[in-house]
Amino acid sequence: MAEVRARVDLKVGSKSHIDAEILSFHGLKTDKEHIALIFKQADTQDIPLVRMHSECLTGDVFHSSRCDCGEQLDETIELMGKKGGIILYLRQEGRGIGLYNKIDAYKLQSAGMNTYEANNHLGFGDDLRDFTEAAEMLKALGIEKVRLITNNPKKIRELQQHGIELVESLNTSAHIKDGNESYLKAKVSHGKHDLDL
Repeated sequence: MAEVRARVDLKVGSKSHIDAEILSFHGLKTDKEHIALIFKQADTQDIPLVRMHSECLTGDVFHSSRCDCGEQLDETIELMGKKGGIILYLRQEGRGIGLYNKIDAYKLQSAGMNTYEANNHLGFGDDLRDFTEAAEMLKALGIEKVRLITNNPKKIRELQQHGIELVESLNTSAHIKDGNESYLKAKVSHGKHDLDL
C-alpha cells in the first residue's frame, strides 16, 4: 500500500514562479520513482484536478518537435498554478518502452512508420504503461474522486478499474508544431485520443 514518504515546498513552471509541493512515496510495487506535484490551491477543491503525466525526456526537457508532451505539461502547470490540482509524474518513458527503445522507435518513424507501428516493430505493444500506481498514489493522498485532465481513454479506464471515480474529463489543447502532426494523427486514429486537430 502506497504512503507519502516526503513532502517538500518548491516553485515550478518555466520561470520557477508557481508554488507547489513535491511528494515522494513508499510502498509502490515497482522500483519506479513516481512523484506527485501538488499545487497550493488543490486544498480548496472538493474534487481535485488531476493529470497523470508520463515522463518524456525528449519532450518535457528538450521540447522535442516529435511530440506534444512538454507543451501538455507546461499547459497543465500553468492551469494548476491558477486553479490548483495534482500532477502525477510517472516514470514510464516512451509509453513504457524506455528511453533508448523510444529513440530506436524515432528512427523507424523517420523511415515512415507511425509511433504505434514503430513500437510494434520493436516487439512492444501499443502502450505498455500501467496506471495502477497512479491510483495508489491518489489513494495515499485520500483522493477517490478526480477531474482528470487527459486526452487518453486508457488513463480513464485504468483509473476507474482501480477504484478512482472520474467526475469529469478535461482535454489539453492540441499542440501542433512542425514535426509532430503525424504523431498526433496516429494518437487520434490508433490510440483513440480525444484531440481536436
